[in-house]
Amino acid sequence: MPTALAFLNHPDPLTREVARGYAGGAFLMDNGDGLQWYETRRRALVPLGESLHIPRSLHKQLSRFDTRINHDFAGVLAGCRDREETWISDELADLYLHLHSHGLVHSFETYQGGVLAGGVLGLVLGGAFIGETMFHAITHGSKVALVRLSQHLSVRGFSVFDAQIQNPHLARFGTTEVSAAQYRKRLQVALGQDVTW
Repeated sequence: MPTALAFLNHPDPLTREVARGYAGGAFLMDNGDGLQWYETRRRALVPLGESLHIPRSLHKQLSRFDTRINHDFAGVLAGCRDREETWISDELADLYLHLHSHGLVHSFETYQGGVLAGGVLGLVLGGAFIGETMFHAITHGSKVALVRLSQHLSVRGFSVFDAQIQNPHLARFGTTEVSAAQYRKRLQVALGQDVTW
């Protein structure tokens, strides 16, 4: 797995540009006016491993799903776009596919009975996982993906699980907000980590 430095100096110009933007604390979105860089005053960080709060109702669901990594990236991307309103435009979807082919963007997936149940899509830069979007096709699929991803990142030695923007769903898992300045400090530490995704 390439280090963050390898992506920041990647031979592919587009991969390099995106990696540098995220390493600086920004993220991409398309709100109908084309791809644009955004920064927020607060960033949502998901607790890692045992620090994550698992709602009691979800405990019994964890064993009912299998997890895989990058097994069906296109399926996770399609699932994340399959909603009434989505900020993942055709341009952004193409970008995710391009970045996935260069190893910068990944999918963490849940399955039930061999069927894709849900997943999380995000960037990996050093010891930071920067979550972009998630979906579920089967009830609890995305929640289990979030829990198992947090545990996976903890075991691998990651220090940042960035969910970008706080919402009530994330808050149930103990996700907290930090200032943009605090986030950039934590991100810089994570960028220096040499961990395996």
